[in-house]
Amino acid sequence: SVPFLVRLFPVILNKFVFLNFMAFPFFVDLRKPELLLNNTISLYLPTEPGVTVGVWHMVPGSSGTEARGREQRWFEEALADAHPIIIYLHGNGGTR
Repeated sequence: SVPFLVRLFPVILNKFVFLNFMAFPFFVDLRKPELLLNNTISLYLPTEPGVTVGVWHMVPGSSGTEARGREQRWFEEALADAHPIIIYLHGNGGTR
């Protein structure tokens, strides 16, 4: 019966292969990364009309004590310093 259901509803196959309907860790608000990860905040970048991309900005561990308790503006200004920026693209799971 499984092949028959997959043939009728191909979306089912995508859900079970990629498991993008699951959010792990459970019961965690990923919009507030500072609760999980030190030196991290969530930013939103408008890319084109109607599209916004959510990103996490993590400062280096060497700036960790300086970043603790700072507002979003401090993190935005930290992007302009001499440290390299690493962009990690995680895939299409729907969550960071």
